[in-house]
Amino acid sequence: MSLSEQYIEVDDLHPIDIVETLATHHEWDFDRVADDQIAMAIEGQWRTYSVTLAWSAYDETLRMICTFDMEPPEASMPALYEVLNLANDKCWAGAFSYWREQRLMVYRYGLVLAGEQMASPDQIACMVETAVLAAERFYPAFQLACWTDKTPEQAMQVAIAESYGRA
Repeated sequence: MSLSEQYIEVDDLHPIDIVETLATHHEWDFDRVADDQIAMAIEGQWRTYSVTLAWSAYDETLRMICTFDMEPPEASMPALYEVLNLANDKCWAGAFSYWREQRLMVYRYGLVLAGEQMASPDQIACMVETAVLAAERFYPAFQLACWTDKTPEQAMQVAIAESYGRA
């Protein structure tokens, strides 16, 4: 049974309840920070990512941020920002930014559910999966841009190519 089939009979399910069920299903560490917010730790190949989803009833948006620590040398900041722009050109849903004060690389996405629409479990799972896959794909490029003498274009060459189909 798919995750979405578990909710067919439920009319007014809160999006964060769906995320909590998804986190339990995948055995991710999570903390229900508030009724409208959940924080999870998802293990990737390169590192553990902090993923937070928050529901805003005011603007009917499910916001997700996926973060990981990154403390690049000051001299490499221009290269990092250029690699961020190159990476964002390859991201269709969501975008990277660097929160300098918090020393965090951030991938953000907002799912607008205007008109009292419901997010499906499959949509939410896709949001989280897309964020972690994007972080995994571009992490090596961010590292090369910050800690080597590679140009941003050279650093992007190591970004794992998008795959199509299934093995």
